[in-house]
Amino acid sequence: MQGDVEIRAARLEDCERLAVLFHALWPRTSAEEHGREVRSLVDGTAKLTMPIAMLVAEAESDGVVGFVEVDLRSHAGGCDPAQAVGYVEGWYVTKEYRRSGVGARLMTAAEEWARGFGCREMGSDAVIENEVSLRAHAALGYEVVDRCVHFRKGI
Repeated sequence: MQGDVEIRAARLEDCERLAVLFHALWPRTSAEEHGREVRSLVDGTAKLTMPIAMLVAEAESDGVVGFVEVDLRSHAGGCDPAQAVGYVEGWYVTKEYRRSGVGARLMTAAEEWARGFGCREMGSDAVIENEVSLRAHAALGYEVVDRCVHFRKGI
């Protein structure tokens, strides 16, 4: 399966499929809202303060089957605060392509992108209950640097 998958920068024609994958990863937001966000990221109209890349895994027979959204941050937990860090904002591979190396190839491409900006470290996060993501990160050499519970109160 891995041989027929290309890792590349997202294109405008990928936006509809990416919105579906974003919704699969972040279901609290509608696919339509994700679609607007994805389009602005891919077409360069998003108002951002740091560079960002949207990379996709495209299978010859199935189209876009995964993505990684990576950007630069001025700091990230557990990383050297003296320099910018590459940061994985989102990483998703469809179930049919998991455990085939596609996710690892997406992360390698994200790391290469960050290295191109002089980054020497990558940061990422996952919700504490997402055991699949936690195991996948660990398998790629990412180490847990903090566990955090976020609170909210309406006032």
